[in-house]
Amino acid sequence: MRRWFVYFVLVVAGVVAASSQNHSGYKPQAGFVPDAKTAIAVAEAVLAPIYGEKQVAAERPFSAQLKNGVWTVSGSLPAGNVGGVAEIKIRKSDAAVIFVLHGK
Repeated sequence: MRRWFVYFVLVVAGVVAASSQNHSGYKPQAGFVPDAKTAIAVAEAVLAPIYGEKQVAAERPFSAQLKNGVWTVSGSLPAGNVGGVAEIKIRKSDAAVIFVLHGK
């Protein structure tokens, strides 16, 4: 299931890349990342190949906040744990990943 979602995200990214060169492509009115649920799904799909499925799973639940057209998605730590979490910024309009970081 996750593998299909990653393929879906890659297809969406390809559509976005193609539409940036051909301005006549479809652009959803609400953007390619219209809500927090979608932002978190995209973030997990992008973070998993970078940090690994196990690390991503350990940081659930993820939270997402929208500000100035950019979703900031952050992981969480279980109670009592110390350390950093993943943070990723995704543009709502075209699903472009504009920032990725993992704290220590």
